[in-house]
Amino acid sequence: MGIQVEFNPDLALRNISEFENGNRKIEECVPENLEVGKVYPFLKNGQRNYWLLGEIPLIETRGNGKLSRPKASIVLLETTHFIENNTICTKGFYRVDEIFKDTEIQFECFDRVGTRN
Repeated sequence: MGIQVEFNPDLALRNISEFENGNRKIEECVPENLEVGKVYPFLKNGQRNYWLLGEIPLIETRGNGKLSRPKASIVLLETTHFIENNTICTKGFYRVDEIFKDTEIQFECFDRVGTRN
């Protein structure tokens, strides 16, 4: 038996309708009206590790690897692992730095487009 840890290059949250339908907690969903500069809480099942020293994409997931294009560029401010109902979870806070309103490519691997030399 080993320690199960997942490394995530992005923050993948559910559509807000999952909260509205009673299927998810609000922290598990992309807020309906994201605002630049605002800080939001997040919650994920599992012990997850994220990059904390720069921007990462905020994406929407429908589960089973079905992911949207980045909806925003965020910076994770804090992450914490904890146990709830005998399940390991990760929670924290992120700040929205930019909201994407088009389908342009915004990230190149782990970097924002235009930041590499």
